Amino acid sequence: MTTQKPTGVIIARFQTPSLHEGHLQLIREVKSKHNRLIIVLGVSPIKGSRKNPLDYYTRERMLKQLFPDVIVLPLSDQASDKVWSRKLDELLSNNFNESFILYGSRDSFITSYSGRFPTTALPPVQDFNATAQREAIADKVFDTEEFRDGVIYSIYNLYPKVYPTVDIALFRNDRRELLLGRKPAENAWRLPGGFADPTDTSFDTAAARELREECGQIETSPMQYELSLQMDDWRYRSEVDKIITTLFSTDLLYGEPVADDDLTAMRWINVNAIPELIAQGEIVSTHIPLLKKLAEKYSTNA
Repeated sequence: MTTQKPTGVIIARFQTPSLHEGHLQLIREVKSKHNRLIIVLGVSPIKGSRKNPLDYYTRERMLKQLFPDVIVLPLSDQASDKVWSRKLDELLSNNFNESFILYGSRDSFITSYSGRFPTTALPPVQDFNATAQREAIADKVFDTEEFRDGVIYSIYNLYPKVYPTVDIALFRNDRRELLLGRKPAENAWRLPGGFADPTDTSFDTAAARELREECGQIETSPMQYELSLQMDDWRYRSEVDKIITTLFSTDLLYGEPVADDDLTAMRWINVNAIPELIAQGEIVSTHIPLLKKLAEKYSTNA
């Protein structure tokens, strides 16, 4: 009595523009051991990231082009290795009534897998590095229609984004005076601020960093949340992506602000003068809603 040969299963990502020799050797070696091969592609919840730039369908077609008889399936990443292992077992068991051997190579899934199927680690044929491969072509532009099609496909398949920015109301003199800055290409005035950075641990720290970069080494009180709102930024009016800013306030404790970074001039204004400055067109249009809110809260009749 003959026993049916188990199906070979490769768990991988193949996040490269083409299958390099390491990939090809891995697939060929597993194919030679089994009558049927399944490739399970990890699918990140983050679309279009640097580590996972290619979606499932693009990678599936790349594999099918060279190995049309291979079965390719998607498997979403999970926060828990235990849940991911269970999902992998269910994916295989619910679709195929047979036994499996799971294969991986360098930096593979094996150390994270706690399911019921046996695993085999295959040594890499050569030192092929997918990250290095992606970085090598990251800034290359090709003069082909297919390249331009690919760029458009990639952009259209990204999730719509909100870009977070921070703006800072720096006060002095018991919050009767407010600091404004001006960029070199503008005649109107604005609050100091800018985009939050991936290195920032919170919007509060982003605001403190932006204030130091644009106003120099000054000492201020802790950042105080004022409001957040979507900005009517002219660059994004016709785009799906938008900017949402968080406005903080703080008090100058020591030092004198000096225009730096992308600000070339600064001035202190009386908070009571904000409506007049807006009426005279001296405030950048995107910052008018922020200044109006500050005027409503901090203006006095004195």
